[in-house]
Formats: sequence, structure tokens, C-alpha cells
Amino acid sequence: MSQAAEKSDQATALEKNMKEIVALCKRRGFIYQASEIYGGINGFWDYGPLGTELKNNLRDWWWRKMVLCPPIGPDGTPVDIVGLDSAIIQNPKVWVASGHVGGFADPMVDCKETKLRYRADHLIVFTPKDGQGSSIAVQEGDDFEESKARRFKKFAGKKTDADFEKRALSDIAFSEFANIIGPDASKPGTLTEPKAFNLLFETKIGAVASDDNVAYLRGETAQGIFVNYKNVLDSSRVKVPFGIAQIGKAFRNEVNPRNFIFRSREFEQMEMEFFCHPKDAKMWFDFWKEERQKFWQEIGLTKGNLLMREHGHNELVFYSKGTFDIEYKFPFTDPGFGELEGIAYRTDYDLTQHQTHSGTKLEYIDQTTNERFLPHVIEPAAGLTRGVLALLCEAFTPDPSRPSGVYLNFHPRLAPKKAAILPLTAKDGHPEIATKLYLELREEFPVDLDIKQNIGKRYARQDEIGTPYCLTIDNDTLKDETITVRHRNSMKQERIGLSNAKEFIRKGLESAAQ
Repeated sequence: MSQAAEKSDQATALEKNMKEIVALCKRRGFIYQASEIYGGINGFWDYGPLGTELKNNLRDWWWRKMVLCPPIGPDGTPVDIVGLDSAIIQNPKVWVASGHVGGFADPMVDCKETKLRYRADHLIVFTPKDGQGSSIAVQEGDDFEESKARRFKKFAGKKTDADFEKRALSDIAFSEFANIIGPDASKPGTLTEPKAFNLLFETKIGAVASDDNVAYLRGETAQGIFVNYKNVLDSSRVKVPFGIAQIGKAFRNEVNPRNFIFRSREFEQMEMEFFCHPKDAKMWFDFWKEERQKFWQEIGLTKGNLLMREHGHNELVFYSKGTFDIEYKFPFTDPGFGELEGIAYRTDYDLTQHQTHSGTKLEYIDQTTNERFLPHVIEPAAGLTRGVLALLCEAFTPDPSRPSGVYLNFHPRLAPKKAAILPLTAKDGHPEIATKLYLELREEFPVDLDIKQNIGKRYARQDEIGTPYCLTIDNDTLKDETITVRHRNSMKQERIGLSNAKEFIRKGLESAAQ
């Protein structure tokens, strides 16, 4: 088999795997297309009963590790971090000061043939070196190689990569666009000249929908933290260095939402802004890079599927002194990686901007030295919804030996249900004992009581939703008050005392957290 054919087969297998994950998410109540009964709406998703539990578990664990029980700092004492929940809609001047209104825009090109829109900086153009034939535009990204192979087959004949010069569309003069075939077009010359497209969602405030009442849905949660920095200082017993953490919705009018919940128009972020003395910023930057890598590994993402990638100079915004992305190997990016979290050294840019635009002094005064300075900021910013997707992809484990053919190998701490109570039959007193056990366990753990269908189908369902333990009540339970525990990953079974069920689950979760 040729190398190209092997790559094609690999891409097909990965695509199939992602389709299976998406199908399982809908079938078992993790994630649905928003407004599905009306045909859906691109870039928006609803979280079902289990998806809500999974997302909340990740959210709550992040909050615990960042706010309730933050890590030990370089000096051997716990880092000081407090929480915040700011409004989704802020004064529009906030977004002017932050640069989102004037600079939060991407260059876009439209295709006059297909009516589709693309980010100009995401299009790669292959131009024949011999000058014969049209140039071929391909959308760079998650399925770049597959898309390129398909377009080459359709338009390039027997030509290979070596016969083309590869250039970014943004580096090509508009006068050359007449010879470029767009990513989904059938003829050249259909791409328009690039124009700026702002990613902020606009809304109107008040009873009269006029241009004077324009506001924006926040494009990130960070700015709510910066504009409340002084409020937190004045009302809380914090001093530099300290952090402010926030979890919440953000909105970006993505031109091309894709890859399930990876790139959507409504999403959730888990962000923390850490304010420190400028001379200590490099130390804290290194500290948070290490801590954030630990977090994702502790909740079950394998080291081989994670990558810490430093941004090149051409990627950095002008005020940044460094940014690293924690990337995950999603099925649709394999063998590459996609961004999961960014750790950025933002300097004092944001506080300077808000101080200038608001007229409010935001300097920090060190009570010991009387030194005045604007703190520098280190920002670990993670995608909550992307984190959910990474957990689903990591947990998805095909297993032909099981009736379901698959199980979700969630870290027990993140699993939506910690245990399922399953009476072997719906008679002979089994349901009554199961219900009593369920009422006892639910006070401490999220557990499932499932009485209907045969036991094999109920095991299969619990495999597919990632429940670590199944507790089965059978005839022996009536005799000796023991139950069968089935372990999700190994499918091994053991007998334990009915009265020991709560302690068994508790110890299982504690050992998994080690």
C-alpha cells in the first residue's frame, strides 16, 4: 500500500472514530445539537443529563484546584486565589479598551460561487511551478492533508506536492485571486478580496433598539476579571501576588464552527489572572506552566496525548512576553494536536489599557515598601467545553469483547455516575433492596438505579456512560447480604457485604485520586 493510501485509510479510521464518539454522546445523553427539532443551529450545542454532570465535574474540580485548594507556590505556602462571577454583558467601553472592538477581527474572504466564508489566514494556496493550470486553495486546519489530497485529485491530475509552490493566501496579491480555485469551488476567480470580520456578537440594551444602545456578548471571561481587579483588592484580604479565577460562558462569532464542540460560537472558559510583581513574572510563568500540565494528567489525559507548545514570535500579540499552549491529540487532529489551554504572560497591558480608558488608577501599592506599580499578569486560560471533549475522546475505548463494543474509561472522579445499583430481576425482593441501597448511597455519591431490561443490557449501558462500578443485587443477597461488584475496565466481579457498599465506593474514588 502506498504512503498516500495509508494516510487516507488512517484519516478514514479517525473520522469514523470521531463519528462514533458523537453518536454515543447523543445516544447516551451527553451532548445534543442545539434546537435540533428545528434543524439545529451551527456552532451551538446543548448538554444532556450526563454531559451536564461531566462538565460540572470538570468545572468543580478545576475550581477546587484553583480556588478552594490552590497549589503550593515556590515559597512553600499556598497560592492566594479568589473567585469571581462577572456579567456576560459589560459596558461597551470595556471591549474598546481591551482591543476587541477595534482589533478582535479576522481577515475573511467570501466565495461568490458557494456563498461560503473563510478566514483568509487559514487558506493555503498551491500554485503550479510551471505556470500551467489554476492554483488550488485548501483550508488549513484539522483535516488539512485529507482536504488537500481530495482537491489535488480533482484539479491537479498527476501533479504532486513537488510541482507546486505552497503559499498562504494572506501573502498573495488580490490581482492573483482570479486564478485561484476556492476550497469548495469548481472554478477559479470566485474568492473576494479579504475584509475584516469582527468576532464579537452584538446585542442591544434597553427598550429602543438603536445604534446608541449597542453592547457586546463577552468574547472572553478575562476582561471581567481585569475591570474588577481594584474591587477585589479593596474588598478582600489579598495582596500581590494573587489570582482571580472565573468560569463562565463566552461568545465568538466563528466563521467556520467545526469538529463537534471543539470550535463553537458559544463555549465556556475556566480562566485565572495571576497578578504579580514584574520582577517575579518569569518565575510565576514557569510555575503555572508546570501546574497546568499536572492538572490535565491528574484527571486522566495521558501524557502521550498532551503537548506543551511554545508560540512562535509570529504568533504572539505585541504585548505578550510569551505564550504556551497545552494541546491535546484529538481524533480529528491526529497525528497533530489541538489547543486545550493557553498559559500567557500578558505583562501589564490589560491593566494599563483599562486605567487609561476608564481614568481609574489601578496601581498596586506595596504596604511594606510603599512601591507603586502595575502588576504583570500570568493567565492560564482553559476551555471547559474543550476539556469535556478531551475527556470524552480520551475515555472512548473500543472493546469488541463487550456487548456495547465500547466503554468510557473516565477517571472515577470525573465520571457522571460513580456506581449503578442493578437488581438482577424485577421481582423476588431484588428491587426493594436495590432501592434501599440507592437511597443510602445517593446522599454521598451520584448513583444510578436501573431496574428494567436484562442485566447484560444494563451493564452495556453503564459501560457506555463510564460508570466505574456496578452493584448487583441477586438471590444470594437475600441469603447472606452480599452483592456483586462489577468493575468497569476489567469486567471482573467480586462479592462484598451489602453494608460495605458505601465504604467500597469511597475507597475506590480515593485510590483513583492518588
